[in-house]
Amino acid sequence: MDLKKGNIVKIDIEKIVYGGEGLGYYNGFAIFVPMSVPGDRVNAEVISLKKTYGRALIVDIITRGEERVELEKLTFEDFHGCDFGHLKYEAQLKYKQMMVEDVMSKIGKITDLNSLKIISSDNEYNYRNKVIEPFASLKGKIITGFFRKKTHEIFEVEENFLNSKLGNRIIVRLKEILNEEGQNKKISVYDEVMHKGILRHIMVRTNSNSEAMVVLIVNSTPQNKEIQEVLTKLRDDIPEIKSIYISLNKEKTNFALGQENFHFWGDKTLKETLFGIQFNISPTSFFQINLDQTEKLYSVAFDLCKDLENKVMVDAYSGTGTIGMILSKKAKKVYCIEISKSATEDGKITAKENNIENIEFINGTVDKKIMELINKKIKIDGIVLDPPRKGVEELALKGIANLGVKEIVYISCNPSTLARDTEILESIGYKLQSLQPIDMFPQTSHIECVARFDFIKK
Repeated sequence: MDLKKGNIVKIDIEKIVYGGEGLGYYNGFAIFVPMSVPGDRVNAEVISLKKTYGRALIVDIITRGEERVELEKLTFEDFHGCDFGHLKYEAQLKYKQMMVEDVMSKIGKITDLNSLKIISSDNEYNYRNKVIEPFASLKGKIITGFFRKKTHEIFEVEENFLNSKLGNRIIVRLKEILNEEGQNKKISVYDEVMHKGILRHIMVRTNSNSEAMVVLIVNSTPQNKEIQEVLTKLRDDIPEIKSIYISLNKEKTNFALGQENFHFWGDKTLKETLFGIQFNISPTSFFQINLDQTEKLYSVAFDLCKDLENKVMVDAYSGTGTIGMILSKKAKKVYCIEISKSATEDGKITAKENNIENIEFINGTVDKKIMELINKKIKIDGIVLDPPRKGVEELALKGIANLGVKEIVYISCNPSTLARDTEILESIGYKLQSLQPIDMFPQTSHIECVARFDFIKK
C-alpha cells in the first residue's frame, strides 16, 4: 500500500465507531475520519498512519450522508468542539445506543444484553449550567474558547452553543471589558510554556433561576487591583451574577481550578433545586451540568432502587450528596461517601438547611470507607455508584460484595468503564438486570447509563 501522511484520498464512510469517528477504507486499509457520517463520500487528508489503520481529516464532501446536518461546516472547530454536532439529533441517539450495546458486548462480555431505548434530551443546545473556558491572546486581543483537538491551541467561537444563554452573555461581556482600550495592557494572559501571565480560565455556573456564579482563575493574588476592577464592572453590568470568586492557580498544570478559591463578592454558593431539595453549589462542587436530563437520570436510578422503605443505602462518589438526599426521602438511613472535602461540607449544609436527619456524610475514598462500614458490621441493603469516568476501583467492588450488598444501581458517564466493571461484578456474583442509556450531552459522543445489578450467588 502506497499511502503517506499528507495524501488526499477518496473515502466512503461505512459506519461510526465508539468514540464518534467515522470509519472507511482506502484500498482495504482502515481509515478513521472525525466529523464524518455513514453515507458520506469525502476527500480527506491523511494526518497519521499506524500498521493497521490511519486517520484523516475531511477536505471536502463529495456526497453527503443522509444523517448529516444541512450546515455547510466540516471541522471540529466549526461545531464548537462538539464531535457529534454534524449529525442530525435522531442519528446521534441511534449511534449512542449502538455504542453502548457494542462496548457492553465486547468489554463487558454480556451476550444477552437487552438495553432500553435511549432517553433523549428536550434541549439539544444551551443546556450546560457550567462551562470553563481557557484564556488566550490573539493579535493583541484577549479571547476565550476551546482547545483544538489534541493540541493546546485555543480557538474562539462567537457563541458557545452548549453553554446557557446567561453563561454566554457573561463571557462575552467579560471579554469586552478585558479588551477595552488600555485594559488588555494591564492584565496579561497566562502562557503555559513560560509560566507567566495572569488570566488562566473563566468558569461560569448558572442555575434554573437565571442566576450565575463567576470564578476567575488567575496566576496572581486576590488583591490584584486590575482583576478586582474588571470583576466589579462585570458584576455591575450583569445583575444576574450573584456570586464571584477568584481562584488562584500558580501550578504548572492543565487542571483549571486552583487550590485556593477566594470569595470576592455576593453569595458564597449558588442555589439549585432538584426533587424539592435546595442544593448549595460552590466553585469546586460536582453537580450535573444538564439539569433537565438530571431529573430524568435520577428518576430512572430511583425507580431501580426498589422498596426503599426501611432500607439502609450508600451513595458512593456522592459529590454534594444529591442522590443521597433524594434517597433519604424514603430510605431508613443513607451514607454518602465522597473524596472531596468541600463537596462533603456543601452536602452537610444542604442536609441541615433541608432538615434531612437520616443521612451521614463520610469524607474519603470509596474503597477504604466501604471497608470501614464492613468493620463496623453495618448492614447495607443497597448502593448507588456514581463514579468519575475512570469507573470504580476493583477493590471497592469486591468490598461491596463482602459487605453483602444485594442491590447495586450504577450511574455511569463512561460506557467502557461500566462495561469493564460489569465483567468484574458478574465474576463476583452479580447479574446485570437492566441498562438504560440517557443522552445527557447532545451534540457530543458522550453517553450516560444507569444499570441495575442484583447479587445472585450466596
